[in-house]
Amino acid sequence: MAEKLKVATCSLAGCFGCHMSLLDVDERLLELLEIVEFDRSPINDIKHISQPVDLGLIEGGVCNAENIHVLHEFRKMCKILVAVGECGITGGIPSMRNSFTLKECLEEAFVRGAGTENAHIPDDPEIPLLLDKVRPLHHIVKIDYFLPGCPPSAEAFLYFLTELMAGRDPSLPQELIHFD
Repeated sequence: MAEKLKVATCSLAGCFGCHMSLLDVDERLLELLEIVEFDRSPINDIKHISQPVDLGLIEGGVCNAENIHVLHEFRKMCKILVAVGECGITGGIPSMRNSFTLKECLEEAFVRGAGTENAHIPDDPEIPLLLDKVRPLHHIVKIDYFLPGCPPSAEAFLYFLTELMAGRDPSLPQELIHFD
């Protein structure tokens, strides 16, 4: 039996839908576990990569300083890094704020939208510093592959991982790319 592919996953600014789609492999997870060993992932609830892995799957855009730090650390620990979903590839829904200044977004969310006279923009030092714009992953680190979709289907994840394990180019056939 071939050695298992060591995989870690991570989510930045997004809805976690790509991870939910990965979990949608349902009972096929048992087949997947025959070829893949998960390190950091929601499947095993490990929060940090414990050792370098073969493959990192990362979803979400980059919207704050903590996202940048996590992305750089994740890149260092992954031989191959895959941007998953539209948020990771283009910035997705979180990047809709890019049409406005950061100040406008914060005032709308915390002052005008708060509806109280004591409303203010939070300034707690534990809150990660927001970036002026939400950026896709490849603007920050080198990305080796892109797994499109919003979210990519469970079938797309399975196809991608099995093709990669077989040493083939994991480019998805058009019928596996969905935006629903």
